[in-house]
Amino acid sequence: MGVCSSSQMLVSASRALLLRQWDWKQQKCSRSWRAIHNVPVASMNFDCTSTLLATGGCDGTIKLWDVIKQYCTHNLKGSPGVVHLVEFHPDISKLQLFSSSADCKIRIWDLRTSKCICVLESHYSVVTSLAFSPDGQTLISSGRDNICSVWDLESKVVKRTIPVYEAVEGVVLLPQEGDFSEMGVNSDVLHFITAGSKGVLRVWDSSSGRCVFTQTLQDAPPLILEGGDLDPRSLVQILALPQSSRLATVTTEHNILLYQTPTLHVKQQFVGYNDEVLDVKFLGKEDTHIVVATNSSQLKVFELATNSCQILYGHTDTILSVDVFHKASMFASCGKDKSLRLWKMDGTSGRVHCVAQGSGHSNALGCIACSRLKKVFLVSGSQDCTLKVWDLPETLPNEGCEPAVLTARITEKAHEKDVNSVTVSPNDKLLASGSQDRTAKLWDLADMSLLGVFRGHTRGVWSLQFSPVDQVLATASADGMVKIWGLQDFSCLKTFEGHDASVLKIIFVSRGTQLVSSGSDGLVKLWTIKTNECVKTFDAHQDKVWALHGSIRDELIVTGSADSTITLWQDVTETEQAEEQAKQEEQVLKQQELWNLLHEKQYLKALGIAISLDQPHTALCVIKEIRQQEDGMQELEKTLLKLRLDQKESVLRYCVVWNTNSRCCLDAQAVVKVLLTHLSPEEMLQLQGARTHIQALLPYTERHMQRISRLLQSSMFLDYMWQKMRITGAQDRVTLDDEDNEMDTSPQLIFEIDKAPMQIPDVEAPEQNMEEDEEFAADLEQCAEEDESVSTGKTARVNGKNPSGDEASDDSEDEDQISQVSTNPPAPVPCVTAAVR
Repeated sequence: MGVCSSSQMLVSASRALLLRQWDWKQQKCSRSWRAIHNVPVASMNFDCTSTLLATGGCDGTIKLWDVIKQYCTHNLKGSPGVVHLVEFHPDISKLQLFSSSADCKIRIWDLRTSKCICVLESHYSVVTSLAFSPDGQTLISSGRDNICSVWDLESKVVKRTIPVYEAVEGVVLLPQEGDFSEMGVNSDVLHFITAGSKGVLRVWDSSSGRCVFTQTLQDAPPLILEGGDLDPRSLVQILALPQSSRLATVTTEHNILLYQTPTLHVKQQFVGYNDEVLDVKFLGKEDTHIVVATNSSQLKVFELATNSCQILYGHTDTILSVDVFHKASMFASCGKDKSLRLWKMDGTSGRVHCVAQGSGHSNALGCIACSRLKKVFLVSGSQDCTLKVWDLPETLPNEGCEPAVLTARITEKAHEKDVNSVTVSPNDKLLASGSQDRTAKLWDLADMSLLGVFRGHTRGVWSLQFSPVDQVLATASADGMVKIWGLQDFSCLKTFEGHDASVLKIIFVSRGTQLVSSGSDGLVKLWTIKTNECVKTFDAHQDKVWALHGSIRDELIVTGSADSTITLWQDVTETEQAEEQAKQEEQVLKQQELWNLLHEKQYLKALGIAISLDQPHTALCVIKEIRQQEDGMQELEKTLLKLRLDQKESVLRYCVVWNTNSRCCLDAQAVVKVLLTHLSPEEMLQLQGARTHIQALLPYTERHMQRISRLLQSSMFLDYMWQKMRITGAQDRVTLDDEDNEMDTSPQLIFEIDKAPMQIPDVEAPEQNMEEDEEFAADLEQCAEEDESVSTGKTARVNGKNPSGDEASDDSEDEDQISQVSTNPPAPVPCVTAAVR
């Protein structure tokens, strides 16, 4: 990976033989191209103008790229093996490139001729770094052969070889300006800083070859390293940051350390790789830090605000567990080195140092617990099946002093197998322990007497916790279950099942009303104790979640997993409730404003508010209000066409819902008509989801069309009946006028009331009654022809029967059965038969 001098561009190389140029400020890849190398790129570097990029490959070739014009300018061949180092001469006018490969030689390339003009031989191991003097006349090279060479670039010879007694991975020059007297620099001679396998920075005088300053490290015991393992404090790279007067180094564990010059004190540390996270706890009175135990011998203390980290040395083997004192800046740790340590964080500087240590177990310590009320004792559990209680001294040593030695007050053989977890009750009177022997036990801390045994798990107990409010104990086991036990009778009160694998950690949250559990399935679950219900499952890890802890205020939860990630969770219940309440209040205000706008007939603003609230029913009310105006369609067109594109899309989406209901389908069709009439197909397609919405409108539109067609057919049939009735009445009126001139000349229709209800044809299915309708119409025509020949006053016949239901006759006595219909007919509408007097 290479970074240009202007820090605006970053180029990376991958095993896929691709080079990618990144805009790191925008966090995106601006372009990528295929490297001409046949094998992966091993090194790269920019020149001082940030125009040329040199890449060294594992195939022994070096290629130069013009990153501005985007093409390859040079292809340099001749280096044997992997080219692991490329560096441009600081004087760009010289057009020279320096490289080093597997033969431990330094080659100088002339970019004008693309040829190697010189080979510098001094090292007997891999050359790791090159540093040029400001005038470009001196070169300092470092290697893993424990020497640094000072070269005169004019004569191409070694001026001095300096033994540094460690494998040097990086070298940087001290700037000429600046006061570095604190590091022993008292002359203008060229000085340089080396970083190597010992993990310390040292300042050297290039003229005399003397070390003038050595950085001091925190007191730490020697590490137990297996064959071939590197010291985790070893430095593999160093980089100068002249603008901030700092130095940046990288360790073998991928940690980044920032040193402030001229004192070379560590200002910040950033952890690049955590390995397997085994335990994590909040630290500080306000939970400003977290302390992390990983699969290593170092503890890491992170400051949550800046992500800066302190790396604590002290243990000589893997740390398995940590615990903190309540509302204090002190914590304890234990591990495979059979010892425990007590640490204290300074409230002013934030630095953490060891204040006490103890040993006595015959096997690895797997768990540790601190007292809850006062900082007076520790309890440790070991794989030797014992529990130990350690009393703390009244006064603890200050920073820089030797740690106090702790001795165990009580030792108790507690279980038949490894002790996996211990916890202290909130009142410091009880102790609970969980073991691989599938039991949990309750102890009296005063004399470590056994009070009771909790039996019920079918696998080992991994974690246990006292409730902060109730006299109950929660346990988590490898059988995938969480159980809550009563402290009075040691019976199981509740069982929580939900994890598919071992439950590794549990804690109480929400003032003891809920539980949080983590398992080897990578899941974190939130349980409500009262209902035995799993409220939420969080899937943020890819491996076993070994670590779980809650903050003092129950606002934060931190989890750590074997996938090397640490996740911080925040309780947003109150925040969500407040946001929901504010949202409801805002909706009430907008609703009131909407009705005010409707009253003032400001339909455009009212419709816009309804859309912003995402309330289809309210928007429908606005549409109905607009259509009820005298010029409703014109007002609707004017309103809809003034909407924004996204608002039109929302209205079209609402129409899909409105169109499914026959009560509001006309409003939906009116809106769709306006949009389809005034928007071109291209404009319609610009609406998000327009194609889907239109397709959803079609089925119900066709159904509404069929329904209206059936209604129209039925209405035409009624109109036909009405016309026939008028024709019959007019013909009979003419006959009556001829016989009796004294009668009223205006047509009078007299109706007979049929008490029997009429069989009304099914208007919903006119197709099924078509034949009956045709017969009925034929009978009406026949009755009309007969009425022309009958005498005045005869009753018109319908279907050949009179209103009483008897067979009709020509007798005049039937006239007495004729009754006139009053102007106010009865509520149950009878079947009406037309007659003419």
